[in-house]
Amino acid sequence: MGPANAPAEVTAFDIEVRAPAPLRPLLEKHMELRRYRAVTDLDDAELARLTSQAGLDVRNLVGTLGYFSPTVDITREVSAGGRARIVVSVTPGPVTRVESVNLAFTGDIAGPADADAQRQQEEIRRDWRLPSGQPFTQDAWDAAKSQALRQLVARRYPAGRITYSLADVEAPANRVRLGLQLDSGPLFRLGPMSISGIERYDPRLVPRLARLPEGTVYDQQQLVEAQQRLSASGYFDSVYFFVDPQSEPAAAPVQVQVREAPLQKVVFGVGAATDTGPRVSVGHTHHRVPGIGWRAVTELQINRQSPSLQSEWTAIPDEDGWRWGVLGRADRVDDGALITYAQKLRIGRSEAGERIDRNIYVQYDTARVQQEGGPALTGASTGDGSALSANYVWTGRYFDRLPFPSRGYGLGFEAGGGITLGALRKPYLRGVVRWLGIHPLGTGRLALRAEAGGVAAATDAPVPSPQLFRTGGDTTVRGYGYRDIGVTLPGGVIGPGRYMSSGSVEWQRPIVRNGIRTDWENTLFLDAGAVADRVQDLHAVFGVGVGARWRSPIGPLQMDLAYGVQPRRWRLHVNVGFTF
Repeated sequence: MGPANAPAEVTAFDIEVRAPAPLRPLLEKHMELRRYRAVTDLDDAELARLTSQAGLDVRNLVGTLGYFSPTVDITREVSAGGRARIVVSVTPGPVTRVESVNLAFTGDIAGPADADAQRQQEEIRRDWRLPSGQPFTQDAWDAAKSQALRQLVARRYPAGRITYSLADVEAPANRVRLGLQLDSGPLFRLGPMSISGIERYDPRLVPRLARLPEGTVYDQQQLVEAQQRLSASGYFDSVYFFVDPQSEPAAAPVQVQVREAPLQKVVFGVGAATDTGPRVSVGHTHHRVPGIGWRAVTELQINRQSPSLQSEWTAIPDEDGWRWGVLGRADRVDDGALITYAQKLRIGRSEAGERIDRNIYVQYDTARVQQEGGPALTGASTGDGSALSANYVWTGRYFDRLPFPSRGYGLGFEAGGGITLGALRKPYLRGVVRWLGIHPLGTGRLALRAEAGGVAAATDAPVPSPQLFRTGGDTTVRGYGYRDIGVTLPGGVIGPGRYMSSGSVEWQRPIVRNGIRTDWENTLFLDAGAVADRVQDLHAVFGVGVGARWRSPIGPLQMDLAYGVQPRRWRLHVNVGFTF
């Protein structure tokens, strides 16, 4: 803001625009007449000449909005004080509409025998933003051309360009014929990777995390995903991928520039969850442990119900994407009646793919369970025991986008078997299957979730509680507290069970304001879950409620108010992130 006593702008004449929106703001801002208002020594002859020339300028401006047959009337008036005023009156007339669109392709994309090229042509035609029957504007025409070119160069043809474009306007008939020719140029395949900025870490990290083998057909989305994988790995603060469209198309070099993260870092955090209450955490990461080159991530988390200490050590991935890992974890879980001290040690190999994750490991579990009063309970019923098991975990994610999917599904399963340790050595088998499907429904979508798990073992086998099941809380059955759903033991104590099933139906609808979708959604949901020691004893309990979702920068923020049907009690649930 300028000084309060700044002199007012001196102008030679006033301009008044009489036109409907959106013509009026366009003319008021861009008319050539505005530039001459500052020329204070204009005589009447000069002003008359400018007025006569303004008509063509006004017609050109109005034409950018698709009105090519306007009625333009420009008059000069003199106010009572003798000051000149130019009045610009515009009646736009009918809007010009697109009569036809001719999209043509040249270059390798025009090859008749290439099914992928034909598919890409069809996608560009399908997504064309200015089809027949639509009003024509210059902005819409420019946007449609830009979108078509972006789709062309996004996959296979980064050297693509527009070689011809024409908007043939027939003003008396208020119609326009559009023509656009796209030259794809040659098909590009990725060549060797050229990496700069790597000094502190193993240079094999970049190609193994990027997963862009030589000979891969160029795809901009794959480059973005590779860049995101490297950024999310923790080894790099910034990553930049580039393929020069002027390079050799048969083996285009992939230029990768990275800025490495510090070798070690310490992170302090505070937070809260409705399941476990407020928490404080401290984590330490060493990206290259001396001697072995593995990464070690150690975190201590303190909260009221489930404090924990965990350390995970992982090697860099091999050429197939698999990596070795070792994990140790200690927990103390207090559910009000049972206090469980659990420890686990895991050794295995894992692979994090584009859509599929796999994990194979051997795990040692031990749990010591204490009761807070009440009758004495057996270790088999409370999960007091230890075991050694071999496990395989598979997870597939087939969503359209993450972390805000609008359609798709995820499927996962765990399969394992082991033997209990200690005085009673009993074999057991364990399996878990989970599924999440998201389907468009009206203006929103329907999210369906199902999960089931079971442990097959002798009745007296002391399977440790981490291998058994309890459910309830923010991400399972809302309307119930954390691990509230289990097997009811003597004295009313809730313990873990050998079989579990849960599911959810949720209708998610966007909140629209002024015709535009916001970053908020509202939801209606029904959750159900059951835990028992025998399949025939699985009897579901239910939770119903409403909630809100916000597309936060760190993922979906979920806020739900749920009513637990069996306890007849309301609960608030808050959770951040999309997890499957």
